[in-house]
Amino acid sequence: MSNELEELDKKIDELLKNADIETVQPKASNGKDTTDEATSSSDNDDDEEFEKLLQEFISSEITPDDTSTMINDYKDSVVKQEQNGTPSKLAEEEKNLFDAYSNFIKSAEQIAKKNKINLPKFRIKEELLLPRYKPYLNQDFAYDTLRCWDILIKAYPSRVQNINPGASDEDLLNYAEKVTDEDLQMFIISYVETLIELEGCEIAYEKRRLKAKRKKIEKEIVEEHQRRVEKMKKYINAIEDKEFPVNAERLVNNYFKNAARDADGAYKVLTNNPATFSPIEVSKIKDRFFGLIKAKPEDGIRVNKELGNFLKNLKA
Repeated sequence: MSNELEELDKKIDELLKNADIETVQPKASNGKDTTDEATSSSDNDDDEEFEKLLQEFISSEITPDDTSTMINDYKDSVVKQEQNGTPSKLAEEEKNLFDAYSNFIKSAEQIAKKNKINLPKFRIKEELLLPRYKPYLNQDFAYDTLRCWDILIKAYPSRVQNINPGASDEDLLNYAEKVTDEDLQMFIISYVETLIELEGCEIAYEKRRLKAKRKKIEKEIVEEHQRRVEKMKKYINAIEDKEFPVNAERLVNNYFKNAARDADGAYKVLTNNPATFSPIEVSKIKDRFFGLIKAKPEDGIRVNKELGNFLKNLKA
């Protein structure tokens, strides 16, 4: 009984510890590309394989209720778009991201066309954001972003030499307000919008993940608690079936409360002096020898010992 109770306590403690998850709000990466085309392709394959394994793990961990919640979130987002007159296969956050990204690419293509610069092959496609954004896509967004900045530098080698792609959104937008070239202005503004929407998708992804995780943990805690309640009922019924002169419910409840703080100590008391958790009711002790010998207070000591031995051997 002591070992089983300890196991239950440990499981609940672990669940509560795991529930204390720190929400991280990552920022979109826009650093320099230090890999060539072949390396990027290889990394992409590794990321896709990792994402596949990750999704398989998540699928095995998330309950049907969690999956239903995430699907409903997606449906609600699409319904909201339709109500606003903007039907799309993408959820709201992903649609905002793809719209901003598309404007960014168009601005880069416009600059490339005017300056006769060859266009690279961009990686991001709308279907990659279905059903929802996935963090490993950041690498592809970073790749496309750097290709666009290459175009800008070739088209405006002197005008953009002081622009830092990693500058704050405010600094970039302030710069865009000052330039008179509409193509350059559109490029900077759509670049900032893409970064903002990308971060929004990352935050939404993290919220969905934590929501599913919390629901799973909450369900496990409820199940562990229910198992404990069922175990308590079995012990109460076993004591009552033997007709021990004691308040079985009070005894078991007090034992479990104390065991939560000290399982070994509580079990030792339970099996050696159970009356500590609920006194023996001498008035309910049956008379012996066909009622010739009436129960005395000293009989309480005997019954207390018998009850302790019974509980020591009890397998509920």
